Amino acid sequence: MGSAAVLGPLVAACGDGSGSTSMSTTTTTGRSSTTSTADPVDWATLAGSLSGPLVLPSNPTYGVDKEIYNQRFDGVDPQAIAYCRSPTDVQRCVDFARRNGLPFSARSGGHSYAGYSLCTGLVADVTNMATVTVAADGGSAVVGAGARLIDVYNTLGEAGVVLPGGSCPTVGIAGLTLGGGVGVFGRNYGLTCDNLRSLQLVTADGRLVTASATADDDLYWACRGGGGGNFGVATSFTFTVHPVPPIALFTLTWPWAAAADVLAAWQQWLPSTPAALWSNCQLLSSGATGPTLRVTGVFCGATSTLSGLLQPLRTAVGTAPTYNFVGPESYLNAMLIEAGCDGSTVAQCHLPTQDPTGTLSRATFDAKSAYVTTALPDAGIGVVVQAVESLNQQLPQDGGGFVFDAYGGAINRVAATDTAFVHRDALAGVQYSVTWSTSSSSPSSPSSVATTAASWLATAQSALAPYVSGAYQNYIDPTQPDWLTAYYGVNVARLVQVKQSVDPDDFFHFAQSIPTHLGGG
Repeated sequence: MGSAAVLGPLVAACGDGSGSTSMSTTTTTGRSSTTSTADPVDWATLAGSLSGPLVLPSNPTYGVDKEIYNQRFDGVDPQAIAYCRSPTDVQRCVDFARRNGLPFSARSGGHSYAGYSLCTGLVADVTNMATVTVAADGGSAVVGAGARLIDVYNTLGEAGVVLPGGSCPTVGIAGLTLGGGVGVFGRNYGLTCDNLRSLQLVTADGRLVTASATADDDLYWACRGGGGGNFGVATSFTFTVHPVPPIALFTLTWPWAAAADVLAAWQQWLPSTPAALWSNCQLLSSGATGPTLRVTGVFCGATSTLSGLLQPLRTAVGTAPTYNFVGPESYLNAMLIEAGCDGSTVAQCHLPTQDPTGTLSRATFDAKSAYVTTALPDAGIGVVVQAVESLNQQLPQDGGGFVFDAYGGAINRVAATDTAFVHRDALAGVQYSVTWSTSSSSPSSPSSVATTAASWLATAQSALAPYVSGAYQNYIDPTQPDWLTAYYGVNVARLVQVKQSVDPDDFFHFAQSIPTHLGGG
């Protein structure tokens, strides 16, 4: 159903997970309770202990094996990448890294916005643990930590069930869940982490533990929104799943001149909509075509009902949409459309390195996020509109802008301290980003574009600051001011207590990991 294809991820900062874990590019590295020596690392011993392959820089596939989704981090060179096929492999990697004093990170989908799923030591890749199994009663599913979202949705859809999650198809379930998990079914069914019954993970001392509401409940609490890579390496998750509802999609577009009116009307309309209706408002600089404006959404219900729910928004805007699509869709096709894979097969909705028939590409981007708890006033709306117009002038060949995602419904019915995910009072989350080409044909050098993008993001963040608060930990940002409070708010102290308990030596450490003591990071 190509007519709804514009629903997909229009800001190419694609990803709803922070990656599985740890540090990448700077001086902060994994820590060990054992002091490293000058002796060479015995990689052969580790390789011999693993059921999966260990890739070293001498391996001909190393250049591809070290890649994560964001090409900005292609210069990070791990000493080794272990493709773990079992929790035992992960345990052996953790033990080896500790004994040798190596930086350590775990990698699921590799979508960490800050590159934290890479490090300069040992990377434990869990993508071989990707099995998805739905219980016979259809009420739960066990998902391996390396499963990618499009594969999760495909298997669940075949079983007639849905798990709320993100849109980017190659995001790993681990980072998504551990940091929260926002997506098109969130208002109806809650965040991904709200549907987490239990998880298995390897802790810093090498134990494989199962955390749930009745076992290691503090760790279970922390793993529902406390961020990837802080408390251990997840190996599998058990989720509550829901019967697939009837689904309808919509896309409304307006001329850019109506941008302020549309954002204002969308914010006022949003609280009146039922939890079954998710929507977002997109104000984007789409390269040479100039700024674009649209509201898209997914409704768990009938098309006729959705049409009636949209009418107050159309009326409030005052300008007639230039494009107006409302129609039914199957669950899997809806997720393919949301993933930007409309018209593609599930196999094609992968990177070529993940599936030989994959047609997707990696991206180069920078991004920030915040939360709108009360509707932006006219001045705040003006900041957004002006920023998009400025981006279109500064980087006319590149894309970016603002995407406001609806919160409320089941997301906000959970108390801020019931899970580690604290952002339960938001009207909307906002992500703003810039994506650019690294090809030699680009009219500007990648480094100059990166500098311009960073400057635009910083200026927009400063101008928007009076009207927003916080930030989403799965859109992790190494330049975020007061990041610990921005991500975790009133839950910081308890998260630190859990960190002290399960990782007192701060083995799982990266630039924005939960500290073992307040006042240190």
